[in-house]
Amino acid sequence: MKGKLIIISSPSGGGKGTLIKEVLKRIPNLAYSVSMTTRARRPGEEDGRDYNFVTKEQFEAFRAEGGFLEYAEVHDYCYGTSAALTGQLIDAGNDVILEIDVQGAATVMEKVTDAVSIFILPPSFEALAERLRRRATEDDAQLDLRLRNSFGEVSRFNEFEYVVINDNVPDAVARLECVILGERQRRARQTEAIQDILISFDTSKQSLRRD
Repeated sequence: MKGKLIIISSPSGGGKGTLIKEVLKRIPNLAYSVSMTTRARRPGEEDGRDYNFVTKEQFEAFRAEGGFLEYAEVHDYCYGTSAALTGQLIDAGNDVILEIDVQGAATVMEKVTDAVSIFILPPSFEALAERLRRRATEDDAQLDLRLRNSFGEVSRFNEFEYVVINDNVPDAVARLECVILGERQRRARQTEAIQDILISFDTSKQSLRRD
């Protein structure tokens, strides 16, 4: 059976990357679609694992070929999701996480109407600002831009099916895990398993019948 798309979005510094890394360790048949970006690699990031880091020219060439499921310019950098890579992971039976901004999330939700959408909400603006400052991966101008953009991003939480408040990592990871596992219990996603069980009941009626 094919998997489903799981869209996870938040303002920059909302902690979605940390939460995603943890649930990927815990949940089987859960995959991560590595996005393409033109921004510079941060300390500790690996090309092909965290992002596919490319030049602006490479990004535009891929876009011109129609290779993106979605793409957007966010905080002065370009980000995009490969349609082919995502499709391959889903066809292999994985639920696939897309870690994308609210612009990209809106585009994917229009194209893939049964995608699961989750917004990671920081507990406060102050907490978000402190996380970004502590991360120390942006200069002052970039930090200011991300904080200003966060107001518009947070206001779009109501476009998502689920909201996970990231007040502390262990609790937020548990909430995110519950959402993903809960989605797998939908009747429509268990058709084959349910049918097999029903067949077993049909074939066992005779042996269970009392004389």
